[in-house]
Amino acid sequence: MAGAGAVLLEARPFRPFKSSEEYLYAMKEDLAEWLTVLYPELRINADNFLDRLDTGVALCRHANAVRDSARLILESPAPESEDALTLARALRTRPPVNMLPAAKAGTFFARDNLSNFIDWCRKALGILECLLFETDDLCLRKNEKHVVLCLLEVARKGAVLGMPAPLLVQMERQIERELAGEELRPDDSALGLVPLGPQPQLVTNDLRSLDERVRDLVERCSCPTQFPMVRVSEGKYRIGDTRLLIFVRILRSHVMVRVGGGWDTLAHYLDKHDPCRCRAQHRTSLSA
Repeated sequence: MAGAGAVLLEARPFRPFKSSEEYLYAMKEDLAEWLTVLYPELRINADNFLDRLDTGVALCRHANAVRDSARLILESPAPESEDALTLARALRTRPPVNMLPAAKAGTFFARDNLSNFIDWCRKALGILECLLFETDDLCLRKNEKHVVLCLLEVARKGAVLGMPAPLLVQMERQIERELAGEELRPDDSALGLVPLGPQPQLVTNDLRSLDERVRDLVERCSCPTQFPMVRVSEGKYRIGDTRLLIFVRILRSHVMVRVGGGWDTLAHYLDKHDPCRCRAQHRTSLSA
């Protein structure tokens, strides 16, 4: 039986994801839970994600919360790192982010709030143009992916200042330590995740190990010679004929793979890199 502090999650209704959609949903889930930790009154989840953010009010408030964290870093007698100090100084040279709290979705005032937030991301956080979104991406739902990637980058910057981080960002830090060959700190969890503070433990109904779930995804290919994916150690695999090393993690009900500076679901990654699945996808698109 789960402990007193645990929350047993009911099995989610079946969602007929295309693999290309699942990774975006997984990131929205993670960002929504992160925002819920920070702002419980927002009542945000993966399904209402854009609806809760499209006035720009919550985003501007978060920008000012990051700025407040920068002030605390500069006032601390022993800042955590030089990176935190550098970022904090840059943030405090910028004024607070202006907003209209009563803005309604789709109005000029909502667009102005969003524009102020995007400008802050660009000038205060130094987020690259390729990771920013435009107001229409959120107001008119033109590019949900750009919104998600930008907020994930905002979360990474906040984590440098000691703010709570989404699980994906925590897993990135663990992988970076592993690559650097550093010993995990004794107070880290078994996965090396940075604790976010008091939270209920999430207990899913899927008790399979990470490797069992990876095997299940790889073996969905029925070719005589399967796409090679060899386990090196827990969460680390060599994949394909290039013997590329990849890191795999479980994020709630999703099996995620670290790809460059971002994430993908393993199912989508295999669809793009397994030659057999690539051909199948091509045939499907031609017959559509």
